[in-house]
Amino acid sequence: MFSHRLQSQSKTLFLGMFALLFAVTLVFYPEIAFKASLRGLKIWWDVVFPAMLPFFITAELMMGFGVVHLLGVFFEPFMRPLFRVPGSGGFVMAVALISGNPMGAKLTTRLREQNLITKEEGERLVSFACTAGPLFIFGAIAIGFFENPSVGMILAVVHYVSCFIVAFLMRFHAREKRLTPSANHGGKRFIRAFSAMHHARIADGRPIGQMLGEAVTSAVQTLLMIGGFVIIFSVLIHVFTYVGITALLASILQPILQLLHLSDIISIPLVAGILEMTIGSQMISEYTSNVSLLVQLAFVSLFLGWNGLSIHAQVASVLSKSDIRYRPYFFARILHAILAFFLTFIFWKLFQPSLQPIAPAWTTGITHNPMHWWSYLQVFSLVALSLWLFYLLKRIQKQQDNFLV
Repeated sequence: MFSHRLQSQSKTLFLGMFALLFAVTLVFYPEIAFKASLRGLKIWWDVVFPAMLPFFITAELMMGFGVVHLLGVFFEPFMRPLFRVPGSGGFVMAVALISGNPMGAKLTTRLREQNLITKEEGERLVSFACTAGPLFIFGAIAIGFFENPSVGMILAVVHYVSCFIVAFLMRFHAREKRLTPSANHGGKRFIRAFSAMHHARIADGRPIGQMLGEAVTSAVQTLLMIGGFVIIFSVLIHVFTYVGITALLASILQPILQLLHLSDIISIPLVAGILEMTIGSQMISEYTSNVSLLVQLAFVSLFLGWNGLSIHAQVASVLSKSDIRYRPYFFARILHAILAFFLTFIFWKLFQPSLQPIAPAWTTGITHNPMHWWSYLQVFSLVALSLWLFYLLKRIQKQQDNFLV
């Protein structure tokens, strides 16, 4: 009892001193804080807000219209055996893989509010449904930082492969707890899926106008929260770098890097990446003469798997509205970061031939389209999705002849 009280008091003292130190630093360096705040605001307004708003609104509408319930019936056969998560978790996973952080946490919380998942299932789901989006990996990192779209291929493969490994391992979390009753109650799957969607829409009961208005309001509120975290962590990183705190933390990490036979110069971007993955990835991409491309990509994969404390704060804020605990997500991110780091070395041989630097367009006289790899990936994904839908429709047609008639 006494030790718990002492631990609580120590935590209060640490948090209070940290807040006081940060406030004093802002007073002494207002210009640095202001410029860093403007940079964070620009990132949020130019990238995050327009990219995420349509996804948030659409996801809210899909949940209101019962699409989640429909997909839950279809995803049930593989989500539950593999990940011990109901079929509705497949909807969250799909949207999270496309849109990126912190969409997975937001949708997981909404499923919990609707009692579509249990607390433990929500903890499993949020542990692997918080990933970096392909637009961020290919656009911001591969093209924006490394100026090589082929880099996006290895980063994406490593990131999502390690994500699915984490998802499978997290099935053992709280394995003794009960699961949500299965949606498979016999009968034709297509009929059951449509019936589940219809009953969910009727149970919601909101008119379309009200649903759309509330979807927009909820999306904007969530994005405002995200914008606040982006700005405050931008200020935190730049102010701490200016006063030397980042260098102090980097000196603590240097023995670990030496143990791994890595250059000490990585320590500063490593600290930045732990705090905010975008800034850390940008910093390490600039060390082209001191660090090999393989090591650069390994640490970028680590940052993407870890998500950065900025994303952690956003996820913790979203999860606080439910009984889903933050701790499983935290440990899953550590596991994801470690797996992604080492998987980069494994996949390096496979992707190395395509990772040659691309000559600037003005040296060859040929206009180069930096998005060609991303375009190929889009075409491949579209073909794969079309084949899957064709196969699904053929199965439905065979099983639902009476229904279609």
